Amino acid sequence: MDIRFPAQRRRRIRSVAILAVLAFVTGTAAQAAAVAPTLQQQRDAFRTAYTAAQAGKAWQPFAKGLEGYPLYPYLEAAALQHDIQTATATQVDAYLARYAGTIPAQQLRKAELTWLAQQKDWTGFRHFYQPGLGDALECAALQAQLAQGQRLEFTRDLADLWQQTRLPTACTPVLHAAFTQGLLTPARVWERIEHAADAGNTGAIDAASAWLPASDAAAAKRISDALRDPARLLKDAPAFADTPHNREAVLRALQRQARRDSQPAIATWRQLSRHFAFDREQRGQMEAVLATYNAVDGGPNAVQRLAQLPAAAQTDATREWRVRAAVASGNWKAAQAAITALTPQEMQHDEWRYWQARVAQKLGNSATALDGFTALAQQATFYGFLAADRVKLPYSICPATVAPNAVMDSQLDGVPGLARAFEFFALDLLPQARREWDRAFADLTPAQQSQAVALASRRGWVDRAVFAFGKSGDLHYYALRFPLADQTLVVNSARTAGINPAWAFAIIRAETAWQPDARSGANARGLMQLLPGTAKLVARRSGLPYAGAASLYDPAINIPLGTQYLAQLALRFDGSPWLTSAAYNAGPGNAERWLDARGNLDPETFILTIPFKETRDYVTRVLSFATLYSWRLHGRPVALTSRLPAIGTPYDPAADPPRKQVVCRTPPPAPAATASAPATTAPAPAGSAKR
Repeated sequence: MDIRFPAQRRRRIRSVAILAVLAFVTGTAAQAAAVAPTLQQQRDAFRTAYTAAQAGKAWQPFAKGLEGYPLYPYLEAAALQHDIQTATATQVDAYLARYAGTIPAQQLRKAELTWLAQQKDWTGFRHFYQPGLGDALECAALQAQLAQGQRLEFTRDLADLWQQTRLPTACTPVLHAAFTQGLLTPARVWERIEHAADAGNTGAIDAASAWLPASDAAAAKRISDALRDPARLLKDAPAFADTPHNREAVLRALQRQARRDSQPAIATWRQLSRHFAFDREQRGQMEAVLATYNAVDGGPNAVQRLAQLPAAAQTDATREWRVRAAVASGNWKAAQAAITALTPQEMQHDEWRYWQARVAQKLGNSATALDGFTALAQQATFYGFLAADRVKLPYSICPATVAPNAVMDSQLDGVPGLARAFEFFALDLLPQARREWDRAFADLTPAQQSQAVALASRRGWVDRAVFAFGKSGDLHYYALRFPLADQTLVVNSARTAGINPAWAFAIIRAETAWQPDARSGANARGLMQLLPGTAKLVARRSGLPYAGAASLYDPAINIPLGTQYLAQLALRFDGSPWLTSAAYNAGPGNAERWLDARGNLDPETFILTIPFKETRDYVTRVLSFATLYSWRLHGRPVALTSRLPAIGTPYDPAADPPRKQVVCRTPPPAPAATASAPATTAPAPAGSAKR
């Protein structure tokens, strides 16, 4: 286990400091044993001992007095994991018995099993194995089964793994054995290829094709080619035989091409639909895909193409893009018909409730529009705020609070998993803190969970409430869901950059929900999700400090750079908060391309028709979050529509427009009942929860 201390706000560990502490602790171990250490001394000693244990050095001299410290079990586990190749089964068994059910015990078990599997010590492996430790160890267990002469059974041993398109290398010999036993029938292999194609995993398709007869393997390769290079496959398609698998490859390639550029895909479909005998369902699905992407691209006859799709081919996407295309074209009667075609489930969304009222307003049905806007204005959402602005109503924000409960706080501090989570948080070891939190949190009652996230927020761990209440649907805890963390830093940085602080808060909240160690698949880092190259450029332009990619995990580095980048990006879009937010999410190149295609639209229609769903949702979230942060900062928020300047209209991103009144039209639900007495025992450990 490789655990690194991230460079963040609290005291950093440096090699010189470690040596100094080691020398000090060694020289004073005897004296320290006679005096109970303070919590800070325990934390300092744990850091030192943990560093030693991970390095394979003697950690015990530095752990004097830590036996009762919540993280003490991690020390021996770290040492055993470092020396896993020489640790005896007796040592590992003893640790697992002492700390059964804990995360370090599970990690040690996995390390021991991984080592035993590498050594092909299947007897030792089966001694330590437990189900539920991940696919790699599950496949290693199947290897152990095979090594001891037991045959595989597909349903019992492989059915669940077979549904997954990405498997670890430990599964390769198992799948080879399954093939040798005749378990990988062509029907099963094609099922796996279908799952892999749906997931876009061409490597899994190529691997599976090796289990097919030669003629079928060529067909499987065409499906893989359809995902890798759809244009090339479609060019060659007229020479393909009209077989079911070739038809599937063509359909998948057409879908890929339509996503990139709908018009060539439509022309190719007209040609190939005469060559291949697609069935009615396939034709309907392909027409739906092409009609949808034609609308996304702002292509010709978009509304008509979507309206004429057969009922069996209609999807949420076709129905919703029919509305978007009609609104974008200003065809209000067509928009009304499209909204009528939405399902009751779709009409539960604020977006379509708003546009139902807006279309009614455009058609002169003022009473219907007023009723729709007024009802929607009770929601503290993007479209709720937009509706309130339409009919000049105050915003409805009904905050709920978690009442202080010292008894329950004390009870929660007694839950071992939470105690470990809070200690890891205090040490800036956030991944470990989240693992402990997730496991302990899952076993709390709803009342305890609410109190736990409030307690975490008071201790500075503000992202716990964001995730917990977002998942539970308790959205009225606004102070907890929209924390003013690092308030002075955010406000000063935003003002220095020349942008509104509430907007900066909203970007942080939308990007990372206040997780300072966040890192995206694209390598964007920290609270405001900056790429290292972007951060370096911004730092050079603005004269701000930047010490490499790792420094972006420090809010004191990330927030000033992020607000400067946001301000610099705003210059490209006339200062517009909504357009800049779209560019922040999708990239300025995409935003400028959409402007070229849709620059004549008003802001709310432009947002409605942004091609990327992620960016549409992002823009509406940021603007609603900015409204709520404006309210949190000042008591009266800036009107949402004031952040929607028309395209091409200069806007001062540091402006502070007139503010809205706030009322509570719909009181929040009553908070969950609190426990009357602390629990006498800690909750039983459970499996790791995922956020």
